Amino acid sequence: MAQSPDHPTVVIVGRPNVGKSTLFNAITGTRRSIVGDEPGITRDRIRGAARFRGRPFTLIDTGGIIPNDDELIPSNILKQARKALDEAARIIFVIDGRTEITSADRDLAQMLRRLGKPITLAVNKIDVEKREILTSDFHDLGLSPVIPVSAEHRLGVDNLLEHVTDGFPVEEEAEEAPEQRPIKVAIIGRPNVGKSTLLNALTGTERAIVSPVAGTTRDAVDETVTVDGQDFVFVDTAGIRRKGKTTMMAEKLSVMMARRHINMAHVVVVVVDALEGPTAQDAHIAGYAHEEGRPVIVVVNKWDAHPTRRTKEFEATVREAMKFLDYSPVEFISASKGTNVKRLFRLIQSAREAMNQRVTTGELNRFVDYITHETNMKVKYITQGSVRPPTFVVFTDKSKPLHFSEERFLINQIRKHFSFGPTPIVIKAKATPGRGRKSAK
Repeated sequence: MAQSPDHPTVVIVGRPNVGKSTLFNAITGTRRSIVGDEPGITRDRIRGAARFRGRPFTLIDTGGIIPNDDELIPSNILKQARKALDEAARIIFVIDGRTEITSADRDLAQMLRRLGKPITLAVNKIDVEKREILTSDFHDLGLSPVIPVSAEHRLGVDNLLEHVTDGFPVEEEAEEAPEQRPIKVAIIGRPNVGKSTLLNALTGTERAIVSPVAGTTRDAVDETVTVDGQDFVFVDTAGIRRKGKTTMMAEKLSVMMARRHINMAHVVVVVVDALEGPTAQDAHIAGYAHEEGRPVIVVVNKWDAHPTRRTKEFEATVREAMKFLDYSPVEFISASKGTNVKRLFRLIQSAREAMNQRVTTGELNRFVDYITHETNMKVKYITQGSVRPPTFVVFTDKSKPLHFSEERFLINQIRKHFSFGPTPIVIKAKATPGRGRKSAK
């Protein structure tokens, strides 16, 4: 395939089992490359479409290369890899950061340099601080830049792509309109809080059976509805309390089903009964969504029947019961009457956008400057490791983990500065290599 000027080709190469396929999957957001511990799993070229900061490119994963191996399979792998390298605009040379440089690494580096194409050395499996210090050893291969990454945890991948795609053409965002992925929404809550009634109100159908008897919904019910060109797939999960079964068995079954559908959802709607108020069980159920890193919207149902209908007071009660959901909006509705139900569509869209939001390196650098000047916290730099949920790796001058209050402060500041909506934000703190280890004199 000829290289398109609008879609340059980036080729991933390296010895067997250094993590090339894991990196391919992390960049493309797919599972096209098979990942395993056995060397040589990838034997053919695998091609995928990728995009970074509006720059589209073609990514090719090659089989593990052993330059001077005479065996049939390795020689065929090398032949396939050379075909890919012929069309490469940039090359990512992946090496295992947990091992020393081998003769095969040196031979491959020498072979790649002869091509005269831009090469970026990705030192993979750098997922703990002590290994970051060792990346300097890989400068001996004579390749620059040397970028530490953890493809498995998606740490450093943005830094890698920032360099690799530098200068690639930016494609206008107008192409986003043709096809939008459906937003999967799990509706969870205790039995008989109105989950099925809410599903019917959202979808305009009566597919879900509605009854005042707790436990009417036994299986998950899903329904798709399109609003302003966006498809929403709602799943009403069962709040099961079967008579004749122990409370423990019923609890295990409801937890298992709720977690299953939370895992498949982009956004989670937690339904609370306005007449009963937020209970410990409500908080327990909502905690599953929070732990899975899903955006959460708290919906207070049956609000039309509440005796006082003082929203501020009730919201304060919800916040107190679910302190971990300080980022979640609280919406007051009547599913049976349809009051305020349509507002949920916009909240759900905002939640999905928030969980996929990325912050550029430049913005994060300016944020670090602000933190340094306005607080006593010594932050060296911050990088966004992943999305869903947004995860930030913070490098400090401390050898100890951040205190809970410091972590909470950073999350609040990130949320404030970059307008993150109803999604959890994860902070992973690391000491800057060589810092926080002053030797005694």
